[in-house]
Amino acid sequence: MTARSGLPAALKRTLRRAAAPLGSVEAVRTAAPEIVLTFDDGPDPVGTPAVLDALAAHGATATFFVLMTRVRRHPELLARVRREGHEIGLHGVDHQRLTRFSGAEVRARTAAARAELEALTGEPLRWFRPPYGAQIPATWLAVRRTGLMPVLWGPTTWDWRDLPQDDRVAKALQGARAGAVVLGHDAFAGASDGAGGSAEDGSDDGGQSLVEPDVDRFDLVDRVLTAYGEVGLRGRSLGDALVQGRVVRAARFRA
Repeated sequence: MTARSGLPAALKRTLRRAAAPLGSVEAVRTAAPEIVLTFDDGPDPVGTPAVLDALAAHGATATFFVLMTRVRRHPELLARVRREGHEIGLHGVDHQRLTRFSGAEVRARTAAARAELEALTGEPLRWFRPPYGAQIPATWLAVRRTGLMPVLWGPTTWDWRDLPQDDRVAKALQGARAGAVVLGHDAFAGASDGAGGSAEDGSDDGGQSLVEPDVDRFDLVDRVLTAYGEVGLRGRSLGDALVQGRVVRAARFRA
């Protein structure tokens, strides 16, 4: 929490472990050489197929945290993600920060999105990733009351920033170890798709008004998985990694 920003690192770790039963998934404790791959903000007609092709080339699985604004536009891509053996998690109705809403609003929005997504997949959902990783205790509790578990991350691919691919791959290797949860994206959740729509009608993701970076997502995922393979790690979805492991939870909150 921001209120603890001045505490010594060791004390902050101790407090986080003590609060772990109330926390979010941040890693998997496992003896298997597996790293957890997650992709946010899709599905997208360009980015999602590119990511899926790279995963297939490496025999990897991943968890895709989808936005309902995107699923409504591209249900065929949701079907492809599932057909190719990957796991579906919920990223939200749209990409607005949950901390903008009351706990009651978060619970209602998330419950409705969960029901809609489960109706499409025919499968129960387990995981939820708050947009921007933004959550406070009240929104965390609201999500938990819908039956979903928030999932955060460790390493990232920096694929929302306008950087050389080499820098993104290097970033993805920082903190890469068995059980780490890696944050990547198969889409870019912006404030509008250019059609002048809104989050309510599904043509606006509700994200921040930022310039979309130029990312070759196949190349990035291919290079990241190659780098992980060189250090003995194979990519797995969260659900697949939990076959031989168990979740590591910590109380991490930020607005």
